[in-house]
Amino acid sequence: MAVDFKKIQAAAEGYAEDMNKFLRDLVNLYGESCEEGPRAKRIKEEMEKLGFTKAWIDGQGNVLGEMGTGKSLIAFDAHIDTVGIGNRDNWKFDPVEGYENETEIGGRGTSDQLGGIVSAVYGAKIMKDLDMLSDEYTALVTGTVQEEDCDGNCWLYMIEQENIKPEFVVSTEPTDGGIYRGQRGRMEIRVDVEGVSSHGSAPERGDNAIYKMADILKEIEQLNENPADDSVEIKGLVKMLDEKYNPEWKEANFLGRGTVTTSQIFYTSPSRCAVADSCSISLDRRMTAGETWESCIKEIEDLPSAKKHGAKVTMYKYSRPSWTGLSYEQECYFPTWVIPEDHKVTKALEEVHKGLYGDKRIAPPKAEKEIEKRAARPLTDKWTFSTNGVATMGRHNIPTIGFGPGAEDQAHAPNEITWKQDLVTCAAVYAALPTIYVENHR
Repeated sequence: MAVDFKKIQAAAEGYAEDMNKFLRDLVNLYGESCEEGPRAKRIKEEMEKLGFTKAWIDGQGNVLGEMGTGKSLIAFDAHIDTVGIGNRDNWKFDPVEGYENETEIGGRGTSDQLGGIVSAVYGAKIMKDLDMLSDEYTALVTGTVQEEDCDGNCWLYMIEQENIKPEFVVSTEPTDGGIYRGQRGRMEIRVDVEGVSSHGSAPERGDNAIYKMADILKEIEQLNENPADDSVEIKGLVKMLDEKYNPEWKEANFLGRGTVTTSQIFYTSPSRCAVADSCSISLDRRMTAGETWESCIKEIEDLPSAKKHGAKVTMYKYSRPSWTGLSYEQECYFPTWVIPEDHKVTKALEEVHKGLYGDKRIAPPKAEKEIEKRAARPLTDKWTFSTNGVATMGRHNIPTIGFGPGAEDQAHAPNEITWKQDLVTCAAVYAALPTIYVENHR
């Protein structure tokens, strides 16, 4: 069928007020990770009202809706949990009540990322309204849980336990008006060293674990900061941008170099008047293309001081129960992923964007800083942060692409906002994508 882009645009604009109200409702139903129940039920209610073929909440608490009955699934994913408020004094408005003006909606979760589920639900509605559904595909909209706690855990559950396996996934995380085809991975690492306590008045009788860890901490800093040449004993992570060290160096340069930083430190000691007998740290490790969990663990184990002091290097595990009480345990490893720039899904989304809005990022009106920021960036780019794509593409190799309302720099920030125009833009793009993909790129 010929895709009428103008008709799709008009349909999306016609639902603008409905989308604005739906987003305000979701913001008002405050829900951090493992507290998303009221939001899931509200989304299911909206899906049923709009005539979804099927809508349900699974055992973990994810809300899913199908539009159509075609033979393959094309999924549009949005996580529906949000981070906390933080210091309330940093907010200029009530983050749960939020606000709305001519161009913006404010409140916790508006960009990260309740706007995404709103646009996805109404994108599917437009597919139905304009008779775009076919026996080739079913549009699956997922409102997923616990992403802020453990990105991708929801999709591991849905794929591995519920047998939900789409042909491809569109992540509706905020993309600043761009199309995003990948992200750096991450993992949460723990390093432990042991010591022997003694009275603080005679430290020579003990073996201070904090001093051991201090040596390791200095070398972790060097691992992050050092160059990759032979002038240093510990080559820095920047080496992965060089084809000499990394066969995937081209995609590594696209995604950006990996990093490591110490995020927490713990110790045990009999008292404040004693030598510490253990010390542990948490590391936030961001990974680029070509790095694996095995390589990241080994590079810490191989630090001279880690070897000298017998450090134990492990990954954290996640097992927190969801709002339904279900716990789906996984390692805190969230793989790097990137879809090729010439992949058929990338090309399909670029074709849709060009047909609807051209080959430049669309910016919201009357937002000068946002207009300038978006104009300076290419249409197709990548995320800085991590998404549920770590499970769909990173672990299960389901092609994943990103296009979502809002801005990355609004995520986790006080005074979070999104733009009404983004909700409309994304709903239109989502509505057109399955047909363009099936007819021109499959």
